[in-house]
Amino acid sequence: QVQLVESGGGLVQAGGSLRLSCAASGSTFSINVMGWYRQAPGKQREWVATITSGGSPSYTDSVKGRFTISRDNAENTVWLQMNSLKPEDTAVYYCTISPGDYWGRGTQVTVSS
Repeated sequence: QVQLVESGGGLVQAGGSLRLSCAASGSTFSINVMGWYRQAPGKQREWVATITSGGSPSYTDSVKGRFTISRDNAENTVWLQMNSLKPEDTAVYYCTISPGDYWGRGTQVTVSS
């Protein structure tokens, strides 16, 4: 079992920045990919970014150039640096890992216009 705990969400004005953190604990030896999804009100959960254990990142097109994913394998932590935030980035952000179907409880990000 793996437990994921997110932090760092909040309310920010458009153009501002936030940094999300996700700490994994438990059976972390099997973690390969770590990543972030988000779910806006009334919408399906969507993939935001992932990073492999080797440090290779991938991003959905809407956040490329604005968001940066990073991780510390020794600390089993992944971060999402979010810059130039837009109101459409407002969502609950969830941390996830693979292999396995583990999710954090989410952290709310609200961007005001």
